[in-house]
Amino acid sequence: MTTTTTIPAGAAAGPAPGARRRWTVLAVCALSMFLIGVDTTIVNVGLPAIGRGLGVGTRGLEWVVDAYTLVLAGLLITSGALADRFGRRRVFRCGLVVFALASLACALAPSLGLLVAARAVQGVGASMLSPVALAIVVNAMPDPRERARAIGIWASVFGLSMAAGPVIGGALIAAFGWRSVFWINAPVVAGALVLVAVFVPESRGQRARRLDLPGQLLLTTALFVSVGVLIEGPRIGWASPAALACYAAGAAATTAFVRVELRRTEPLIDLRLFRRPPFASAVLGAVAVFAALSVSLLLTTLYLQNARGWTPLAAGAATLPMALGATVCAPWSGSLTGRLGPRRPLLLAGGFTAAGGFCMAALGQDPGVPPLLAAYLLIGIGFGFANAPLTHTAVGGLPPSRAGVAGAVTSTARQVGSAVGIAVAGALAAGVAPEGLSRASRPGWLLVTACGLLLLGVARASRRETA
Repeated sequence: MTTTTTIPAGAAAGPAPGARRRWTVLAVCALSMFLIGVDTTIVNVGLPAIGRGLGVGTRGLEWVVDAYTLVLAGLLITSGALADRFGRRRVFRCGLVVFALASLACALAPSLGLLVAARAVQGVGASMLSPVALAIVVNAMPDPRERARAIGIWASVFGLSMAAGPVIGGALIAAFGWRSVFWINAPVVAGALVLVAVFVPESRGQRARRLDLPGQLLLTTALFVSVGVLIEGPRIGWASPAALACYAAGAAATTAFVRVELRRTEPLIDLRLFRRPPFASAVLGAVAVFAALSVSLLLTTLYLQNARGWTPLAAGAATLPMALGATVCAPWSGSLTGRLGPRRPLLLAGGFTAAGGFCMAALGQDPGVPPLLAAYLLIGIGFGFANAPLTHTAVGGLPPSRAGVAGAVTSTARQVGSAVGIAVAGALAAGVAPEGLSRASRPGWLLVTACGLLLLGVARASRRETA
């Protein structure tokens, strides 16, 4: 799930709305969460069609996905702080408008450069939606049990949206072409704006956090340079002067970020949280889960469409088992986490993810459809089980005043994992002939397996925390 600056303690301006209205607020905010999650993955299935339409290759297409994801990751925490200061509903509505306008610009983009720029602006709008919407929901749910149910539903919606993106994208592209994956956002946002105006109350944080502009700039620089060199490394050469300069710039930005954050009284990211092994392992686990999902979706898209000649609709439909696994297991995982703690869901998440990645790595050059679908189902089940226990592990044992920041860092880690996964998968597939995609993808599936095994280590850390 995607959270940021304010969890239970964040609260309230005025009395809580009535029961029916509270759940309506949740539905409206969950709609925005679904939109953001879908837009993170819906473009994947359309990348081959976008490449043909704009005349670009795989490496350029990676930026279509990662421009959105990196901006979203970099601005999540700052957008939450702005909402606490200026009003959550106000910032939420602003985010919807920015997201819709950027979506229209994406749909009309005549070139790759303009499409990437519009996707980055989409990320700006999305950063004003996911953290702010959760804060609105938390503010509207004063009862802890009701709030826990609402956050469980939130996690389920996010898991469903990420896995359902390729399915929705494939259907839209088959019917209306690749630009429809961006056009579709406009009517959804228009409806959301009306619902927000009618049902969502205004609220602010009890104490607005100061903006950390130096930390924001350094974090964004470190993210873009680090992921950028992963994307462009195969083209410029991993040991070229340009690549070496990027390594140095990334290291310098990261070092400066750590120094700045340790000296600030209200840092963008409270680095002291990483002294807790469960929190640090949960953040690493969040990166791993979303890297595995992104690698799986992009390699699947490229292999099925380029190597096997499937249509976008057929390729999107092939991920239905992944979406089904995530949809069924996300609420189940939340229930297990609430009753038994995070360890067992994390063990299931790690086991299923590792099994799915290993199955894909072990398949031959031209596997049958049933083994592919079975592997996708295993990965989807692993993804579904992962989100709730990772969030629980990250915020467990923290006072409410620090739980919001912990959730925000975990949300940022998820987006970073998505960006890294796209960069790695694209680097493996860039410049590879269609008949060589299966062999070239094998390291990516082994990475998915490794991500699953890492989750087993996170499960051990969560056990130590709750012992």
